Amino acid sequence: MGDGERLIVGWREWVALPELGLPAVKVKVDTGARTSAIHAFDIERVAAEEGVEQVAFSVHPLQRERGIVRRCRAPLVDRRRVTDSGGHAEERFFVTTELHLGGRVRRIELTLTQRHDMLFRMLLGRTALLPDVRVDPARSFLCGRVAARGLYSRTHQEPSR
Repeated sequence: MGDGERLIVGWREWVALPELGLPAVKVKVDTGARTSAIHAFDIERVAAEEGVEQVAFSVHPLQRERGIVRRCRAPLVDRRRVTDSGGHAEERFFVTTELHLGGRVRRIELTLTQRHDMLFRMLLGRTALLPDVRVDPARSFLCGRVAARGLYSRTHQEPSR
């Protein structure tokens, strides 16, 4: 696929967030959401790294798998008030990380939020899709399926840096 070609994705896909130590996360593609969001807990500001403020947080990267926990660390971009689709507002940390989707690699902003009650651990918002990704809402996994359970051990792991 050349650089000028559009990537078509389904309403759910697998992505990788390698800087967070997450080789596979099933996402719901949500064009109604501006920014992407990931389920995170135990969120804390940590010491700056090379002058850039950092946030540490834990994730359950796989659906229905609370036994698999990854501790992540990412540069803090901002702290903003966000209103969800139900009209509830909350203050969230915004971090940046590298996203891999269907052979594309890009830097995205990601909000950290509690998504315990949600099926998908991550929503992929429209700013992560622009300018060259289109969504086919009738299809799934156009970028391929992943045997994600084999990529994670059942331990609490820190990303390698």
